Amino acid sequence: MLVFAQDETAVTAAKSILARIEDAILFPIMSLLMAGAFLYFLYGAFQFVYGAADGEVRQEGKKHMLWGIIGLLIMVSALGLLRIAASTFGIEVPDA
Repeated sequence: MLVFAQDETAVTAAKSILARIEDAILFPIMSLLMAGAFLYFLYGAFQFVYGAADGEVRQEGKKHMLWGIIGLLIMVSALGLLRIAASTFGIEVPDA
């Protein structure tokens, strides 16, 4: 006979573990990656302005800005998906 554990303590323990993983690992990593993408964008903007006289440097700056924006969009989307997953499991989501 199979017994399925519907014990409230098991559910609470699972939510607690997921909350700790999200608070200690996922959300800080996402914030760090978003900061990195923003710094990459700023680096591209600096290249774009600083190398205004040189067309090649300017193109490189445009490329860095584009990839920085794409990285930020991906990170914001991933953060939204993490927040949806956290709210689905009933986990408190820290405000960013």
